[in-house]
Amino acid sequence: MVGNTEVIVIGGGYAGVMAANRLTQRDDVTVTLINPRPAFVERIRLHQLVGGSDDAVVDYRRILAGGVRLVVDAVTRIDAAERSVTLATGGTVGYDYLVYAVGSNSATPRVPGAAEFAYPIAGLEEAQRLRPILDGTPATAAVTVVGAGPSGIETAAELAEEGRTVTLVCGGPLGPYLHPRGRRSVAERLAGLGVTVLDGPGTEVTAVSRDAVQLGGGRTVPSAVTIWTAGFGVPDLAARSGLSTDAEGRLRTDETLTSVDDARIVAAGDAAAPSDLPFRMGCQSAVQLGPQAAETVLSRIAGKQPAPISVGFAGQCISLGRRAGIFQFAHKDDTAIKLYVGGRPGGRLKEFVCRSTVWQLRYEARKPGVRTWWAKDAKRAHLLRAERDKAPATPA
Repeated sequence: MVGNTEVIVIGGGYAGVMAANRLTQRDDVTVTLINPRPAFVERIRLHQLVGGSDDAVVDYRRILAGGVRLVVDAVTRIDAAERSVTLATGGTVGYDYLVYAVGSNSATPRVPGAAEFAYPIAGLEEAQRLRPILDGTPATAAVTVVGAGPSGIETAAELAEEGRTVTLVCGGPLGPYLHPRGRRSVAERLAGLGVTVLDGPGTEVTAVSRDAVQLGGGRTVPSAVTIWTAGFGVPDLAARSGLSTDAEGRLRTDETLTSVDDARIVAAGDAAAPSDLPFRMGCQSAVQLGPQAAETVLSRIAGKQPAPISVGFAGQCISLGRRAGIFQFAHKDDTAIKLYVGGRPGGRLKEFVCRSTVWQLRYEARKPGVRTWWAKDAKRAHLLRAERDKAPATPA
Protein backbone atom coordinates (compact mmCIF):
# COMPACT_ATOMS: atom_id res chain seq x y z
CA MET A 1 0.00 0.00 0.00
CA VAL A 2 1.39 3.40 -0.97
CA GLY A 3 1.56 6.08 1.70
CA ASN A 4 0.11 5.95 5.17
CA THR A 5 -2.40 3.26 6.12
CA GLU A 6 -5.25 4.58 8.26
CA VAL A 7 -6.38 2.23 11.02
CA ILE A 8 -9.28 3.00 13.33
CA VAL A 9 -9.68 1.20 16.64
CA ILE A 10 -13.21 1.43 18.05
CA GLY A 11 -13.16 1.05 21.83
CA GLY A 12 -10.52 2.06 24.35
CA GLY A 13 -10.71 -0.85 26.76
CA TYR A 14 -8.08 -3.51 27.42
CA ALA A 15 -8.23 -5.04 23.92
CA GLY A 16 -8.53 -1.72 22.10
CA VAL A 17 -5.59 -0.08 23.87
CA MET A 18 -3.38 -3.12 23.34
CA ALA A 19 -4.32 -3.20 19.64
CA ALA A 20 -3.75 0.53 19.15
CA ASN A 21 -0.35 0.42 20.84
CA ARG A 22 0.76 -2.66 18.89
CA LEU A 23 -0.16 -1.01 15.58
CA THR A 24 2.34 1.83 16.17
CA GLN A 25 5.32 -0.42 15.46
CA ARG A 26 5.01 0.59 11.79
CA ASP A 27 5.81 4.23 10.98
CA ASP A 28 3.54 4.19 7.92
CA VAL A 29 0.43 3.33 9.94
CA THR A 30 -1.74 6.11 11.36
CA VAL A 31 -3.72 4.90 14.37
CA THR A 32 -6.90 6.56 15.64
CA LEU A 33 -8.56 5.28 18.80
CA ILE A 34 -12.23 6.27 19.16
CA ASN A 35 -13.68 5.95 22.64
CA PRO A 36 -16.68 7.65 24.29
CA ARG A 37 -14.73 8.55 27.45
CA PRO A 38 -11.56 10.64 27.88
CA ALA A 39 -10.08 8.19 30.41
CA PHE A 40 -9.41 4.45 30.48
CA VAL A 41 -11.76 2.45 32.69
CA GLU A 42 -10.27 -0.27 34.89
CA ARG A 43 -13.31 -2.50 34.79
CA ILE A 44 -11.68 -4.96 37.16
CA ARG A 45 -11.82 -2.20 39.80
CA LEU A 46 -15.43 -1.07 39.36
CA HIS A 47 -16.46 -2.90 42.53
CA GLN A 48 -13.90 -0.73 44.33
CA LEU A 49 -15.51 2.39 42.89
CA VAL A 50 -18.83 1.18 44.27
CA GLY A 51 -17.17 0.52 47.62
CA GLY A 52 -15.35 3.87 47.62
CA SER A 53 -11.73 2.66 47.60
CA ASP A 54 -10.77 3.51 43.98
CA ASP A 55 -11.99 5.69 41.11
CA ALA A 56 -11.31 2.89 38.55
CA VAL A 57 -9.93 5.21 35.87
CA VAL A 58 -6.46 5.75 34.36
CA ASP A 59 -5.32 8.71 32.26
CA TYR A 60 -4.85 7.59 28.65
CA ARG A 61 -1.58 9.54 28.56
CA ARG A 62 -0.14 6.88 30.88
CA ILE A 63 -1.04 3.89 28.70
CA LEU A 64 -1.37 5.02 25.08
CA ALA A 65 1.57 5.24 22.69
CA GLY A 66 2.39 8.79 21.68
CA GLY A 67 1.57 8.04 18.06
CA VAL A 68 -2.05 7.10 18.79
CA ARG A 69 -4.63 9.82 18.12
CA LEU A 70 -7.46 9.71 20.68
CA VAL A 71 -10.91 10.83 19.55
CA VAL A 72 -13.42 11.12 22.40
CA ASP A 73 -16.68 10.22 20.70
CA ALA A 74 -19.00 7.30 20.04
CA VAL A 75 -19.34 5.43 16.75
CA THR A 76 -22.96 5.05 15.70
CA ARG A 77 -22.44 3.12 12.46
CA ILE A 78 -19.77 1.33 10.45
CA ASP A 79 -20.06 1.63 6.67
CA ALA A 80 -17.97 -1.28 5.42
CA ALA A 81 -18.58 -0.47 1.75
CA GLU A 82 -17.33 3.09 2.14
CA ARG A 83 -14.73 2.17 4.77
CA SER A 84 -15.89 4.85 7.16
CA VAL A 85 -17.52 5.26 10.57
CA THR A 86 -20.16 7.77 11.61
CA LEU A 87 -19.61 9.62 14.90
CA ALA A 88 -22.30 10.55 17.40
CA THR A 89 -21.28 14.20 17.25
CA GLY A 90 -21.57 14.24 13.47
CA GLY A 91 -19.23 13.63 10.60
CA THR A 92 -17.42 10.54 9.44
CA VAL A 93 -13.90 9.14 9.69
CA GLY A 94 -12.44 7.00 6.92
CA TYR A 95 -10.21 3.97 7.39
CA ASP A 96 -8.18 1.40 5.51
CA TYR A 97 -8.55 -1.13 8.33
CA LEU A 98 -10.79 -1.17 11.38
CA VAL A 99 -10.33 -2.93 14.72
CA TYR A 100 -13.66 -3.63 16.40
CA ALA A 101 -12.97 -3.63 20.17
CA VAL A 102 -16.19 -2.25 21.65
CA GLY A 103 -16.07 -4.54 24.69
CA SER A 104 -19.08 -5.57 26.73
CA ASN A 105 -21.72 -3.97 28.91
CA SER A 106 -24.54 -4.87 31.25
CA ALA A 107 -26.99 -7.34 29.79
CA THR A 108 -30.57 -6.09 29.78
CA PRO A 109 -32.28 -7.94 32.66
CA ARG A 110 -35.30 -9.99 31.64
CA VAL A 111 -36.54 -10.33 35.20
CA PRO A 112 -39.62 -8.20 35.93
CA GLY A 113 -38.69 -5.05 37.81
CA ALA A 114 -34.92 -5.50 37.47
CA ALA A 115 -34.46 -2.75 34.89
CA GLU A 116 -36.47 -0.31 37.03
CA PHE A 117 -35.25 -1.11 40.53
CA ALA A 118 -31.84 -2.82 40.29
CA TYR A 119 -28.50 -1.08 39.71
CA PRO A 120 -26.09 -2.63 37.15
CA ILE A 121 -22.37 -1.90 37.58
CA ALA A 122 -20.70 -3.25 34.42
CA GLY A 123 -19.89 0.26 33.20
CA LEU A 124 -18.20 3.31 34.70
CA GLU A 125 -21.28 5.54 34.64
CA GLU A 126 -23.39 2.80 36.20
CA ALA A 127 -20.95 2.33 39.07
CA GLN A 128 -20.65 6.11 39.53
CA ARG A 129 -24.45 6.38 39.65
CA LEU A 130 -24.67 3.73 42.37
CA ARG A 131 -22.03 5.21 44.68
CA PRO A 132 -24.09 8.23 45.89
CA ILE A 133 -27.12 5.97 46.27
CA LEU A 134 -25.17 3.85 48.73
CA ASP A 135 -23.76 6.93 50.44
CA GLY A 136 -27.31 8.12 51.04
CA THR A 137 -28.50 4.75 52.38
CA PRO A 138 -28.08 3.88 56.09
CA ALA A 139 -25.31 1.38 56.73
CA THR A 140 -27.81 -0.95 58.40
CA ALA A 141 -30.10 -1.05 55.36
CA ALA A 142 -30.27 -4.35 53.48
CA VAL A 143 -28.20 -4.50 50.28
CA THR A 144 -28.78 -7.39 47.86
CA VAL A 145 -26.24 -8.33 45.20
CA VAL A 146 -27.62 -10.53 42.40
CA GLY A 147 -25.12 -12.70 40.57
CA ALA A 148 -22.43 -15.03 41.90
CA GLY A 149 -19.68 -14.48 39.34
CA PRO A 150 -16.55 -12.44 40.14
CA SER A 151 -18.36 -9.07 39.96
CA GLY A 152 -21.08 -10.16 42.35
CA ILE A 153 -18.71 -11.78 44.82
CA GLU A 154 -16.31 -8.85 44.78
CA THR A 155 -19.06 -6.27 45.22
CA ALA A 156 -20.68 -8.18 48.07
CA ALA A 157 -17.36 -8.56 49.88
CA GLU A 158 -16.37 -4.93 49.32
CA LEU A 159 -19.61 -3.59 50.79
CA ALA A 160 -19.69 -6.08 53.66
CA GLU A 161 -16.19 -5.04 54.64
CA GLU A 162 -17.57 -1.49 54.91
CA GLY A 163 -19.98 -2.80 57.52
CA ARG A 164 -23.06 -3.06 55.33
CA THR A 165 -25.69 -5.78 55.61
CA VAL A 166 -25.27 -7.74 52.39
CA THR A 167 -27.08 -10.70 50.86
CA LEU A 168 -25.56 -12.38 47.80
CA VAL A 169 -28.19 -14.10 45.65
CA CYS A 170 -26.45 -16.62 43.42
CA GLY A 171 -29.21 -18.08 41.27
CA GLY A 172 -27.22 -21.33 41.30
CA PRO A 173 -23.78 -22.25 42.67
CA LEU A 174 -21.52 -19.67 44.27
CA GLY A 175 -18.65 -18.86 41.88
CA PRO A 176 -19.59 -21.40 39.18
CA TYR A 177 -16.12 -21.18 37.61
CA LEU A 178 -14.37 -22.12 40.84
CA HIS A 179 -13.13 -25.56 41.83
CA PRO A 180 -15.06 -26.89 44.88
CA ARG A 181 -12.01 -26.28 47.09
CA GLY A 182 -11.74 -22.68 45.95
CA ARG A 183 -15.50 -22.23 46.34
CA ARG A 184 -15.32 -23.33 49.97
CA SER A 185 -12.56 -20.82 50.61
CA VAL A 186 -14.66 -18.00 49.12
CA ALA A 187 -17.72 -19.08 51.10
CA GLU A 188 -15.73 -19.03 54.34
CA ARG A 189 -14.41 -15.54 53.66
CA LEU A 190 -17.86 -14.20 52.79
CA ALA A 191 -19.28 -15.76 55.95
CA GLY A 192 -16.52 -14.10 57.95
CA LEU A 193 -17.49 -10.75 56.46
CA GLY A 194 -21.13 -11.34 57.42
CA VAL A 195 -22.44 -11.84 53.87
CA THR A 196 -25.56 -13.99 53.66
CA VAL A 197 -25.08 -16.27 50.65
CA LEU A 198 -28.19 -17.74 49.02
CA ASP A 199 -27.07 -20.37 46.53
CA GLY A 200 -28.31 -23.55 44.93
CA PRO A 201 -31.83 -24.44 43.72
CA GLY A 202 -34.59 -21.91 44.29
CA THR A 203 -32.27 -18.90 44.40
CA GLU A 204 -32.93 -17.59 40.91
CA VAL A 205 -34.49 -14.10 40.98
CA THR A 206 -38.03 -13.97 39.58
CA ALA A 207 -38.89 -10.33 40.34
CA VAL A 208 -37.39 -7.15 41.77
CA SER A 209 -39.35 -4.38 43.48
CA ARG A 210 -38.31 -1.12 45.09
CA ASP A 211 -37.68 -2.76 48.47
CA ALA A 212 -37.41 -6.52 47.86
CA VAL A 213 -36.16 -9.34 45.67
CA GLN A 214 -38.40 -12.32 44.94
CA LEU A 215 -36.79 -15.74 44.52
CA GLY A 216 -37.93 -18.79 42.58
CA GLY A 217 -38.35 -20.83 45.74
CA GLY A 218 -40.99 -18.37 46.96
CA ARG A 219 -38.70 -16.51 49.34
CA THR A 220 -38.78 -12.72 49.55
CA VAL A 221 -35.52 -10.96 50.42
CA PRO A 222 -35.87 -7.39 51.78
CA SER A 223 -33.60 -5.03 49.84
CA ALA A 224 -33.16 -1.28 50.18
CA VAL A 225 -30.58 -1.34 47.35
CA THR A 226 -30.41 -4.13 44.76
CA ILE A 227 -27.23 -4.44 42.68
CA TRP A 228 -27.41 -6.45 39.45
CA THR A 229 -24.26 -8.27 38.29
CA ALA A 230 -25.91 -11.22 36.53
CA GLY A 231 -24.59 -11.40 32.99
CA PHE A 232 -22.96 -9.25 30.35
CA GLY A 233 -24.01 -8.20 26.87
CA VAL A 234 -22.23 -6.50 23.99
CA PRO A 235 -23.02 -3.26 22.14
CA ASP A 236 -25.16 -3.72 19.03
CA LEU A 237 -22.95 -1.60 16.76
CA ALA A 238 -21.97 -4.54 14.51
CA ALA A 239 -25.55 -5.69 14.07
CA ARG A 240 -26.77 -2.13 13.41
CA SER A 241 -24.05 -1.81 10.78
CA GLY A 242 -25.21 -4.91 8.92
CA LEU A 243 -22.25 -7.08 9.92
CA SER A 244 -22.61 -10.76 10.81
CA THR A 245 -22.93 -11.43 14.54
CA ASP A 246 -23.59 -14.41 16.77
CA ALA A 247 -26.74 -14.74 18.86
CA GLU A 248 -25.28 -12.49 21.57
CA GLY A 249 -24.29 -9.74 19.14
CA ARG A 250 -20.55 -10.45 18.94
CA LEU A 251 -18.88 -9.85 15.58
CA ARG A 252 -18.35 -13.17 13.81
CA THR A 253 -14.76 -13.73 12.67
CA ASP A 254 -12.42 -16.47 11.53
CA GLU A 255 -9.47 -17.69 13.59
CA THR A 256 -7.39 -14.65 12.58
CA LEU A 257 -10.07 -12.37 14.11
CA THR A 258 -11.04 -11.16 10.63
CA SER A 259 -14.73 -10.43 10.06
CA VAL A 260 -16.48 -13.10 7.99
CA ASP A 261 -17.93 -10.23 5.93
CA ASP A 262 -14.94 -7.97 5.31
CA ALA A 263 -11.18 -8.58 5.37
CA ARG A 264 -10.65 -4.92 6.34
CA ILE A 265 -12.46 -5.38 9.67
CA VAL A 266 -10.81 -7.24 12.57
CA ALA A 267 -12.29 -7.81 16.04
CA ALA A 268 -10.80 -8.20 19.49
CA GLY A 269 -11.95 -8.64 23.06
CA ASP A 270 -15.40 -9.36 24.48
CA ALA A 271 -17.27 -8.41 21.28
CA ALA A 272 -15.44 -10.94 19.06
CA ALA A 273 -16.77 -14.41 18.20
CA PRO A 274 -13.94 -16.23 16.39
CA SER A 275 -15.31 -19.34 14.67
CA ASP A 276 -18.48 -18.91 16.78
CA LEU A 277 -16.43 -20.06 19.80
CA PRO A 278 -15.90 -16.84 21.78
CA PHE A 279 -13.50 -16.75 24.70
CA ARG A 280 -14.51 -16.01 28.27
CA MET A 281 -15.13 -12.29 28.63
CA GLY A 282 -12.54 -10.41 30.65
CA CYS A 283 -9.21 -8.60 30.58
CA GLN A 284 -7.28 -11.89 30.59
CA SER A 285 -8.44 -12.73 27.08
CA ALA A 286 -8.64 -9.07 25.96
CA VAL A 287 -4.94 -8.32 26.55
CA GLN A 288 -4.09 -11.34 24.39
CA LEU A 289 -6.64 -10.75 21.63
CA GLY A 290 -5.87 -7.03 21.23
CA PRO A 291 -2.27 -7.44 20.08
CA GLN A 292 -3.17 -10.41 17.90
CA ALA A 293 -5.89 -8.39 16.16
CA ALA A 294 -3.27 -5.73 15.47
CA GLU A 295 -0.88 -8.37 14.13
CA THR A 296 -3.59 -9.55 11.73
CA VAL A 297 -3.90 -5.99 10.39
CA LEU A 298 -0.13 -5.56 10.15
CA SER A 299 0.19 -8.89 8.32
CA ARG A 300 -2.40 -7.82 5.77
CA ILE A 301 -0.63 -4.48 5.24
CA ALA A 302 2.61 -6.37 4.65
CA GLY A 303 0.90 -8.77 2.23
CA LYS A 304 1.38 -11.76 4.53
CA GLN A 305 -1.06 -14.40 5.74
CA PRO A 306 -2.20 -13.59 9.31
CA ALA A 307 -1.55 -16.17 12.00
CA PRO A 308 -4.45 -17.86 13.82
CA ILE A 309 -5.12 -16.69 17.34
CA SER A 310 -3.76 -18.46 20.40
CA VAL A 311 -5.23 -17.62 23.80
CA GLY A 312 -4.61 -19.41 27.07
CA PHE A 313 -5.83 -18.81 30.61
CA ALA A 314 -4.08 -18.94 33.97
CA GLY A 315 -7.25 -18.97 36.07
CA GLN A 316 -9.52 -16.47 37.75
CA CYS A 317 -8.71 -13.99 40.52
CA ILE A 318 -11.33 -12.48 42.81
CA SER A 319 -10.87 -9.90 45.53
CA LEU A 320 -12.71 -10.51 48.78
CA GLY A 321 -12.53 -7.07 50.30
CA ARG A 322 -9.31 -5.10 50.62
CA ARG A 323 -7.52 -7.67 52.79
CA ALA A 324 -8.20 -11.02 51.12
CA GLY A 325 -8.88 -12.70 47.81
CA ILE A 326 -8.48 -15.86 45.81
CA PHE A 327 -6.50 -16.81 42.74
CA GLN A 328 -8.11 -19.93 41.27
CA PHE A 329 -5.62 -21.67 39.00
CA ALA A 330 -6.80 -23.38 35.84
CA HIS A 331 -5.66 -25.41 32.87
CA LYS A 332 -4.93 -23.35 29.75
CA ASP A 333 -8.33 -24.42 28.41
CA ASP A 334 -9.87 -22.40 31.28
CA THR A 335 -10.93 -25.37 33.42
CA ALA A 336 -10.36 -24.79 37.14
CA ILE A 337 -8.05 -27.13 39.04
CA LYS A 338 -7.67 -27.88 42.75
CA LEU A 339 -4.85 -25.40 43.26
CA TYR A 340 -5.70 -21.92 44.53
CA VAL A 341 -4.18 -19.16 46.63
CA GLY A 342 -6.57 -17.67 49.16
CA GLY A 343 -6.67 -15.31 52.14
CA ARG A 344 -4.23 -12.41 52.36
CA PRO A 345 -1.82 -13.91 49.79
CA GLY A 346 -4.77 -14.25 47.41
CA GLY A 347 -5.66 -10.61 47.97
CA ARG A 348 -2.11 -9.47 47.30
CA LEU A 349 -2.00 -11.59 44.16
CA LYS A 350 -5.27 -10.06 42.90
CA GLU A 351 -3.91 -6.55 43.46
CA PHE A 352 -0.72 -7.53 41.63
CA VAL A 353 -2.83 -8.72 38.67
CA CYS A 354 -4.75 -5.43 38.60
CA ARG A 355 -1.56 -3.38 38.65
CA SER A 356 0.26 -5.61 36.16
CA THR A 357 -2.60 -5.35 33.66
CA VAL A 358 -2.11 -1.58 33.45
CA TRP A 359 1.64 -2.19 33.32
CA GLN A 360 1.13 -4.43 30.26
CA LEU A 361 -0.71 -1.62 28.50
CA ARG A 362 2.08 0.85 29.31
CA TYR A 363 4.78 -1.60 28.24
CA GLU A 364 3.10 -2.21 24.88
CA ALA A 365 2.89 1.59 24.42
CA ARG A 366 6.64 1.96 25.00
CA LYS A 367 7.80 -1.16 23.15
CA PRO A 368 5.11 -2.22 20.68
CA GLY A 369 5.55 -5.73 19.32
CA VAL A 370 8.09 -6.93 21.89
CA ARG A 371 5.86 -9.71 23.17
CA THR A 372 5.64 -12.36 20.46
CA TRP A 373 4.46 -15.45 22.35
CA TRP A 374 0.94 -16.42 23.33
CA ALA A 375 -0.37 -19.09 25.67
CA LYS A 376 -1.47 -22.25 23.90
CA ASP A 377 -4.81 -23.94 24.42
CA ALA A 378 -4.81 -27.36 22.76
CA LYS A 379 -8.47 -27.91 23.62
CA ARG A 380 -9.55 -25.17 21.19
CA ALA A 381 -8.17 -27.13 18.25
CA HIS A 382 -10.33 -30.09 19.29
CA LEU A 383 -13.39 -27.85 19.60
CA LEU A 384 -12.79 -26.37 16.16
CA ARG A 385 -12.46 -29.83 14.62
CA ALA A 386 -15.68 -30.91 16.35
CA GLU A 387 -17.51 -27.85 15.00
CA ARG A 388 -16.25 -28.55 11.48
CA ASP A 389 -17.35 -32.17 11.75
CA LYS A 390 -20.87 -31.05 12.73
CA ALA A 391 -21.13 -28.65 9.78
CA PRO A 392 -23.21 -29.95 6.85
CA ALA A 393 -21.26 -30.94 3.78
CA THR A 394 -21.20 -28.43 0.93
CA PRO A 395 -22.93 -29.81 -2.20
CA ALA A 396 -20.56 -30.54 -5.07
